[in-house]
Amino acid sequence: MAIKIKSAQEISAMRESGKILGKILKELSDYLEPGMSTLDLETKAEELFVRYGARPSFKGYMGYPNILCTSVNDEVVHSIPNDIPMEKGDILSIDCGAEVSGMHTDSAVAVIVGGETSELAKRLVDTCISALFAAIRTVKAGTHLGDIGHIIQSITEANGFSIIRDLTGHGIGHTVHEEPCVLNYGVAGKGEILPAGATIAIEPIISAGRGAIETLDDDWTIITRDGSLSIQHEHTILVTEKGCEILTRRPEEVIPD
Repeated sequence: MAIKIKSAQEISAMRESGKILGKILKELSDYLEPGMSTLDLETKAEELFVRYGARPSFKGYMGYPNILCTSVNDEVVHSIPNDIPMEKGDILSIDCGAEVSGMHTDSAVAVIVGGETSELAKRLVDTCISALFAAIRTVKAGTHLGDIGHIIQSITEANGFSIIRDLTGHGIGHTVHEEPCVLNYGVAGKGEILPAGATIAIEPIISAGRGAIETLDDDWTIITRDGSLSIQHEHTILVTEKGCEILTRRPEEVIPD
């Protein structure tokens, strides 16, 4: 299936959706403190979606029951919010989607509960964030999907971590998941070529262990099989002729060099 090029009207709706989603994830990150549960974040997110007038993309998508996916420590993705208190030093990915005028954006923020954690966990989080923005900097019309995967894989593995190969980024817009599949590993110069007007979600998903995963009995929560830490950081971007636009950029977000 061909990569969908978005119209000016569709891009405008995605800009609005992404702007709102960025605000929501920033406010959730600022709100977070040790002792809170991921269900506390879910309740806050519900309030924020009402305030900003967007629809949460994930709730009801393929039967998913919540607004947020909140993955803590060895949880990889798709973790359903629960009432277990988080501790200082836990690492957390808050993953969320927003829809405005029928157009979706998707983003995840990697955060450290309480701001301090182990050296290994901090390095894992920093590596994931660095890999995302290095990949984003490679994107423009004519970029191969393999270029994105190659740089994410290279940075991740150079730091001694593993790509979780069963989970990928994706196209996005009219639905939460569209073509193409955006792998977090690959060969530079290979794969589909991105056209201007394409919108994709790039999301490094990495672990401190071997990268093997399994799904829990709730049929959603995915964890690392070896119990190692995992983290995800994600943005939705618009491909342009000369580069790309981060549609889900958060207020005051620092973009690393």
